[in-house]
Amino acid sequence: MSTAEPQPKVMTVLVYSDDITTRDRIKLAIGEQPDVDLPRLAYVECATQAAVIKTVDAGGVDVLVLDGEAVPSGGMGICRQLKDEIYRCPPILIITGRRDDAWLASWSRADASVPHPINGIALAPALAGLLRQRLAHAPVR
Repeated sequence: MSTAEPQPKVMTVLVYSDDITTRDRIKLAIGEQPDVDLPRLAYVECATQAAVIKTVDAGGVDVLVLDGEAVPSGGMGICRQLKDEIYRCPPILIITGRRDDAWLASWSRADASVPHPINGIALAPALAGLLRQRLAHAPVR
């Protein structure tokens, strides 16, 4: 008899970018289920820093994907703010402008980063790892 909590049927991914095309590319690259052992995904889209903060503060977000190149508020600054201000902040993946910007993602305290261009080969496995991490340490909702 297992004492493990049942896996949720859906996990929520917040996708932030000021550009709707970028948000659409992120969702397309990840898909509805990034790996067979994970639940299906529900997406929450945010186009502003204020919307991200409000949504995460309200709870129910399992993982965030933030566009590091968004303007006027870049995903790295938002990530650092969330990590400083939100108790048990969900894992955050930053999409950097280029591979050499990975150190900036580390500065922002991101849990993972992938560089542009957005593609499922890099993004889906990175997000799947964060979803598994979240499942392993999931707080009671």
